[in-house]
Amino acid sequence: MGIGYACARLFAVEGARVAICARGQERLEDAARRIHQETGSEVMPVMADMSKTEDATKLVAAALQRFGRIDVLVNVAGSAPGGLVENITDEQWFEALNLKFMGYVRTIREVAPIMIQQGGGRILNLIGNDGNKPAYWEVVPSAANAAGHRLTQALAEQYAKHNILINAVNPGPVATQRWDGLEKAMARDKRISQDEAHELALSSLPLGRICTPEEVARVVVFLCSEANTYVTGALVPVDGGQRKALMDR
Repeated sequence: MGIGYACARLFAVEGARVAICARGQERLEDAARRIHQETGSEVMPVMADMSKTEDATKLVAAALQRFGRIDVLVNVAGSAPGGLVENITDEQWFEALNLKFMGYVRTIREVAPIMIQQGGGRILNLIGNDGNKPAYWEVVPSAANAAGHRLTQALAEQYAKHNILINAVNPGPVATQRWDGLEKAMARDKRISQDEAHELALSSLPLGRICTPEEVARVVVFLCSEANTYVTGALVPVDGGQRKALMDR
């Protein structure tokens, strides 16, 4: 289970009608079906690629047409590869920044005018703690996440007068398929086994364990709920107090 799925499921548990998107039709429809069966909430799957402006427009238009309003936008993308700067191609840099950063720009650009007309809303950018705890073996996500942090804070200030609260949630290691890939990349670049890379990660976490997607989702849903009336422009860490320097060797 990924963080996006966990967030969509928890919103549905709370009674929200949810539109979800992904680039793979089969997995997307399966996720929507599972969430609906578990929660009874309406879930609309939209196949879309947030690296394309026209797909961001299509997603938001479809959600607005189906639901009549958009109260919450949660941006979740995790495509930035781990690795050392000398091994990362220009194409990998551009692909990661186009999705992880520009994808968020595209959806916010589409949703913000709708929320202004409605009198407010919530925007949550799922980014990552690399943005303020950078690591040279994760240089691409470190750069992309730092850009996302500045975007979040700048737009929070711009849209506060419209009662649109914009925040970022920044996980550290989370038990997902993406984290498995980052562990493999760290093991390769440090010339150690993946088991050793995993133990290094655990050693950097005072809580001594990897976070679960559900733990991230609970923070996301709170910040996007009516219970949050005054938190905006926040970069909220959900990383167990991680100290990345302990992973260096």
